[in-house]
Amino acid sequence: MKSKSIILALAATLATSTAAYAEQMTIVSWGGAYQASQKNAYTDPYMEMNPDIEVVWDESSNEAVAKLRAMNEAGNVTWDLVDVVAADAMRLCDEGLAMEYDPDELLADAPDGTPASEDFGDLIVSDCFIPQIVYSTTAAYRPDLLPEGAPEPESICAMFDTETYPGKRSLEKRPINNMEWALICDGVAKEDVYDVLETEEGQDRAFAKLDTIKDDVIWWSAAAEPPQLLADGEIVMGSSYNGRWFSAIVEEDQPFKMLWDAQVFDLDGWIIPAGLPEDRLAMVKDFVKYATDTQRLADQAAYISYGPARNSSAPLVGKHAELGVEMGPHMPTAPENSKNVFVYNYEWWADYRDDLDAKFQSWLVQ
Repeated sequence: MKSKSIILALAATLATSTAAYAEQMTIVSWGGAYQASQKNAYTDPYMEMNPDIEVVWDESSNEAVAKLRAMNEAGNVTWDLVDVVAADAMRLCDEGLAMEYDPDELLADAPDGTPASEDFGDLIVSDCFIPQIVYSTTAAYRPDLLPEGAPEPESICAMFDTETYPGKRSLEKRPINNMEWALICDGVAKEDVYDVLETEEGQDRAFAKLDTIKDDVIWWSAAAEPPQLLADGEIVMGSSYNGRWFSAIVEEDQPFKMLWDAQVFDLDGWIIPAGLPEDRLAMVKDFVKYATDTQRLADQAAYISYGPARNSSAPLVGKHAELGVEMGPHMPTAPENSKNVFVYNYEWWADYRDDLDAKFQSWLVQ
């Protein structure tokens, strides 16, 4: 009888710990202003409606592919929902590390009954990718740090012009965007960039252009770094996500100006790791249906200047939730900002990312 009691006690303990674990949802994101917008628009109101659920944040989205590969190899996936860019979602889907889903089954219809598959439309670029926002990587500069008499930059190629604009600049510590801008500023037409970049000669050409400013670049890994570097006067210009620049300029009143030229449009959204236990998966599905509905995506745009991925959300985008600033003119898709965009090729980077990551990191240490 004693052994039976011990077994029952252990079973009860295990059941309790499993239940507690199931009520905790680990969401992976990018930190900073973007993660704060997700918290305000999605997780805080969701937890108010579901007080038995606790959300734990992990700021590892920039390492999501490598970490999910390692977790899968170890047979211990501890993440429940992961925010990634579209190209990374494609890679994870191709490798079987992200769950495929039916949009009209997992996601809510639009308020007028339009199915989710139509409301999100072409932004569902992978069977595993749940679109959330349209954003861009773009540049900003400090007018007061420019040499006297120098014209204010109008082209992304100012990033490569250290004669007119001397001083440090900041670029992301990865090949994406940098390789494209390098080729554009070396005379390659935008529509030919990926055809050129697909060749060894094209890659060498991009690295050669980046060589011309390599000694003047402070490389960033977290998107919050360039605004801080610019605020501190350590750089004269830099790249980051448009929402980070918005936060610095509008919310923090920093003396920056945006350089929208050749901003790189991209998509960001969720993937659900493959093979989650049923209890965790049910919780994640319930949250995703809530967090991707029409109103919730519009709500996020009240905290950061990223366009919602649903067509039905766009008309609901209004003013900043705290500052009362109209958000429309600050979106990357605003007509004044999108006169000369560069459209990121998700599929191309899904195919070439691993190889170019290795080449880029090798070039950095040369």
